[in-house]
Amino acid sequence: MVEHCEILKLLGDSTRLRMLQLLFKEELSVAELQKILNMGQSRISTHLSLLRQAELVNVRKEGKKVFYSYREQPDRAVEGLMQNVFAVTQSQAQVRADFKHLVHILDKRRKVSEEYFNSIAERLGKNYCPGRSWESIGHMLLQLTPNLVFADLGSGEGVIAHLLAKKAKHVYCVDSSPKMVQVGSDIAKKHELVNLTYQLGDIESVPLSDNSIDVAILSQALHHASRPQGAINEAYRILKPGGRLLVLDLKEHKFLKAKELYADRWLGFSENTLYQYLKAAGFQQIDVYSASKETREPFFETLLAAGTKGS
Repeated sequence: MVEHCEILKLLGDSTRLRMLQLLFKEELSVAELQKILNMGQSRISTHLSLLRQAELVNVRKEGKKVFYSYREQPDRAVEGLMQNVFAVTQSQAQVRADFKHLVHILDKRRKVSEEYFNSIAERLGKNYCPGRSWESIGHMLLQLTPNLVFADLGSGEGVIAHLLAKKAKHVYCVDSSPKMVQVGSDIAKKHELVNLTYQLGDIESVPLSDNSIDVAILSQALHHASRPQGAINEAYRILKPGGRLLVLDLKEHKFLKAKELYADRWLGFSENTLYQYLKAAGFQQIDVYSASKETREPFFETLLAAGTKGS
C-alpha cells in the first residue's frame, strides 16, 4: 500500500493529474492518451508506470494493446482525497481542454463502429457473424414467454425481434446505427409488424422509460459497448420488477482480427465476468452457461447469461 504522502507527491505533477482525470472518465490506450495530451509515447509510458506502481490505475491487455483506467482506492481516506482533487482541478483550463479532446476520441470510436454497421445494414442477416447461430438463439428463445413487452438492445436489423413480434405484446428495437434502424423499420413495415418499433439510441443510454420492459435482450451487442457494465445497468433500469435480462455474447477469445472484421470493442467475456456484470447491476437468480461452440476456426463459443430484476 502506497503511503498518502507518496500519492500526494504523484498528484503534484500536473501531467499525471491530467492523465488520472482522463482515466477516471474512460479506459484509454497509450496511443489515445498521446493524441489527447499531445505528448510522446515514452513520456506517457513513464508516467503510467509510476501510476501503476502506486496502484492508482488498472491495466488490461488486449493482444498487443494495453488499456489503462482509474483504479478506485480501497482506502476510503485515499479515495476521498482523489475525488476531492478531481473536483478541485476539473475546472482548470488544461483539464477542460483534455476533456474536449477525450470527447473527440470517443466520437471517433463510435464512428468506426457506426460506419461498419451502416455498411452491412442490408447484408447483416445474410453474412456470417461470430456467435450468431440458430442453436444459440434457440437456447435464448426457450426462456422467453409470449405476450410480453421486449427490448432488443443493439438489435441490428432485428432478426430476433421479428420472431418475437409474432407473439409478443410489443417489441422495441434500439440500435445506434441510423441506417440499421431505417432498414429494420422498412422490414417491419413490409411484414406488417405493427407491434415492432425501432428507435435510434445507445445501449448505454437506452431511450426507454424506467420499469417499462418485461424482457431485455442483448444479443451479440455487449462486446460492441464502450462500457459493458453501463449497458447491463441500463437494461436493469428499463426492466419492470421481476423482469428478465438475457445476454447472448461471445466467450472470451483471442481472435484479434474480430476488431477489424466486425468492429468488436471487446474480445468476448468470461463466464465470471458476465456473472459479475449482472450481479453488480442488481440482478438476482443469475445463470451463465455455454450455449454453443462453432466447429470451424477460430471456434467461437457463445455464452448465455440470464438474470431477474428483484420485485
